[in-house]
Amino acid sequence: MEEERVRRALERKALGYETDEVVEEYGFREGEEILVKKKVTRKSVPPDIQAAKMLLGELPSPREMSDEQIEREKHRLLQMLKEEEN
Repeated sequence: MEEERVRRALERKALGYETDEVVEEYGFREGEEILVKKKVTRKSVPPDIQAAKMLLGELPSPREMSDEQIEREKHRLLQMLKEEEN
């Protein structure tokens, strides 16, 4: 069960996701704390190459790859994600 939760989290990180960031500001009125302002911002978290590599398992360790190879792999995975969205 725990292993499956970790795998789902790793998949989410590998593919990227959107999340809401909530900032709340509180004040006091008549001695009672009240919500004065609430701001919700939609944020995109980009795909994480290291997480994708862990999932794929067949790729060389990042320590074995040059910066250029990592950059090429990043672009390849991003292209795959764009194709999947369409």
